[in-house]
Amino acid sequence: MKSSLMHLVPPVSRERIISQFPKWYTPEACLQFKEHFHAQVRTACQQSTGTAGLKISKVVVVGDLHVGKTSLINRWDTAGQEKFKCIASAYYRGAEVIITVFDLADIQTLDHTKQWLEDALSENEPGSSFIFLVGTKKDLVSDAVCERTELDAIRFAKEMQAEYWSVSAKTGENVKEFFSRVAALAFEQSMIKELESTPGHRAQIGAGNLIKLEKNLMEVSEDNAQGSLSCC
Repeated sequence: MKSSLMHLVPPVSRERIISQFPKWYTPEACLQFKEHFHAQVRTACQQSTGTAGLKISKVVVVGDLHVGKTSLINRWDTAGQEKFKCIASAYYRGAEVIITVFDLADIQTLDHTKQWLEDALSENEPGSSFIFLVGTKKDLVSDAVCERTELDAIRFAKEMQAEYWSVSAKTGENVKEFFSRVAALAFEQSMIKELESTPGHRAQIGAGNLIKLEKNLMEVSEDNAQGSLSCC
C-alpha cells in the first residue's frame, strides 16, 4: 500500500518544505507573531512515516473584477457572468482561509473588500477562518503611492482582523512568501484540531487518508453587473 502511494505522490522539492514558520509582511497587521510551529505539531511531523502527506484546506479568494486574483494564484484570468453569483455562497462555506484582494493602483477596490469579506464570513462560523487582505499589482505603483495606500490598507486589515500583504504577480514579489505564510497557518491549525480530537493527542502525517493530492481553487468576483468565476 505504501509503495503504491509513493508512486502516486510526486516528490516535494526542498524549496517547498517549510521548516521555520514564515514571517509576516508587516508587524502592524499580522495574525500571529511566531517563528516556530506549535511544539505538538513539530512532534507529529517528526513522527511521519516518511511519505509525503498533505493536508487539504479550503481557501477562497474574493475581490473586484480585474484586481489580479487569478494572476496571484497562477497568472491567468477568466471572465464570467452574473449567473455565477447565485452559487457563490456554496463556495464560501467551510473556508479555512479567506483572501480578500484589491488593486494597489485602484483605491476603490480597497473600499470594496469589506463587503466581499462580509459576504464570505456570512457563510462561515465566527472565528473559523484566517483572513488575509492582499494588495496586488505592486509593480504598477511608485514606492510613494504604495506606501500611502498601504497605510489605508493596514487600517482596513486591523478592522477586518486580517493580515495584510503587498504583492506583485508579474514580478513574483512576495508571492511565494505570502502563500508559504497561508499554508503554514492553515496547516498548523488543521494539525492542532486533529491532535485535540485524537486520543492521547497523537497524529501522524503521511498515513492513511491524509495522503491526497488535489488542486481545487475557486474564486468569485463581481463588478457592477459583471462577475467572474474560475476553477482549476
